[in-house]
Amino acid sequence: MPASEIREERRTAQKDAVRRALGEESGFISAQQLHQRLSDNGASVGLATVYRQLNALVDSGLADAIPVSGGQLFRACEQREHHHHLVCENCGRAVEIDPPSEKWIRTVAKDHGFTVNRHVLEVFGLCADCHNAGVEPNDRPEAFRDS
Repeated sequence: MPASEIREERRTAQKDAVRRALGEESGFISAQQLHQRLSDNGASVGLATVYRQLNALVDSGLADAIPVSGGQLFRACEQREHHHHLVCENCGRAVEIDPPSEKWIRTVAKDHGFTVNRHVLEVFGLCADCHNAGVEPNDRPEAFRDS
């Protein structure tokens, strides 16, 4: 590979701050929420930088991203193979789960005339703590509300 194509990833204080802050979260969080936490803790990181760094972490397999009505939510993750989650729509807590088998997914797709290129399976609801606290659908954070 020519030297011009070799690009060493730079380490910056902002990149480290985003990675560290995401790692401190116990569940999924939006880029805006993470940006606010960084700002509250005195870090000078722009929102665009937070988005860029979160997406870079997802691309490298160090974070998960899930689509929600308000955009995407992120969570630090060391499991690099494809996996799925149960996600609390109130607090963002996530539990990794085993999905239906790949064979089942491909069989269902084939039965309906589809070929599978990729799949995303996230199951949303309330964790036991939020359910027991009586959280109602309208109490959920905006990122989890239906459009």
